[in-house]
Amino acid sequence: MSFAAVICASHAIAGEPGDMSSGSSGTLRAGLHFAGYSLVEYQVRQAAQAGASRVFILVGTVTQPLSRAIDRLTADGIAVALVRDMVSLVREAPRDKDMLLVADGAIIAQQHYAAIAAQPANVLLVADDSRATAALERIDGQHRWAGLLLVSPDLLFGTLDMLGDWDMELTLVRAAVQAGAHRIVVPQDEILEGRVALVDSQAAADLVAQAQLGRDGRGTSRDGAVDHYLLRPIALRIAPMLLRTQVPALQLRIGGMALAAIGMIAAMLDWPIFGMLLMLTSILASLTADRLGEMARRGPDDGWLALAPYALVLLGIVVVGNAAAPSLAGLPLAMLLGIVTLAVRWRRTGDIAPWALFTPATAVLFLILATLFAGVQPGISAATLCAIASVGMMVLMRRA
Repeated sequence: MSFAAVICASHAIAGEPGDMSSGSSGTLRAGLHFAGYSLVEYQVRQAAQAGASRVFILVGTVTQPLSRAIDRLTADGIAVALVRDMVSLVREAPRDKDMLLVADGAIIAQQHYAAIAAQPANVLLVADDSRATAALERIDGQHRWAGLLLVSPDLLFGTLDMLGDWDMELTLVRAAVQAGAHRIVVPQDEILEGRVALVDSQAAADLVAQAQLGRDGRGTSRDGAVDHYLLRPIALRIAPMLLRTQVPALQLRIGGMALAAIGMIAAMLDWPIFGMLLMLTSILASLTADRLGEMARRGPDDGWLALAPYALVLLGIVVVGNAAAPSLAGLPLAMLLGIVTLAVRWRRTGDIAPWALFTPATAVLFLILATLFAGVQPGISAATLCAIASVGMMVLMRRA
């Protein structure tokens, strides 16, 4: 059954006044900076990635930063709406879908969103009661609520129909507990490592970002050979630092394109090694931009802008090969590398191991070493054979 989501976004951060009528986004937990966005925008993207067909943000007041966040989310194809009271939520919420509730200020690893979404309602994400979970809401003598709750329409609307002034977040949690909701227990290591946290200050959000963003997503890869074993670990270290300083992935991609273009010019001027080093750095910039997109919960970028740095690197390889032997010797290699690049980025490599994928980064490093020890022309010939072998392995090892 599909589900919608409601994200609570009206609590003040630690040490700030609790009056939400001022319209100052700086007093809200939802306005804290995280992963290049406000925290509430990051939570919306997490819920959408987990499968939420529509997301509601429960706010006390509508601010300009929140309105701009709604515009960005809508532009990315996420159905999101603001609700300011229970009456609006009752009117807007779908009657035939489960509802995922996300706690105000909760930063939770994506794997837990997926685990909750895979369960039938009603289900709670909880943690054992301990000193490490003291900031979480206690639900009984054994567990504390870890910030996620999936409820059925009956339980949701039965709770929303209650009269009086009450906290929807905590009342709904208690109603789920009383209804005997299933519990998914978060390991204590997840709490200690910041994979599940409730933040109420910018300093706390920064600490969680440092602990969580550098690790999140290490198990996935769209790279091959040198990209996977050399450049990707560097990108994993660089990306969290750039994200915390609000560096956009788009600027990084444009910088990668500029580096590749300069490298191609250097190769034309008979500086092949320097040019290829710039091309390798260009690919590193592109991989780092991919990582920034992953951490910011954006979908994979396979558009022309993401492929442009690789296209310029391939042109650079043609230039390097042509400088060594004016007969477009590098063109067949560039065409084969283009096929491998598209297969990697479109996830059509099957179960082939990263070391067997002869990508542009691998070819560039291979040509640098060949130029130093044997010359460009032998390197082009050997690299072409390696690229043929890589394409052949992708074809022959692909499952029927």
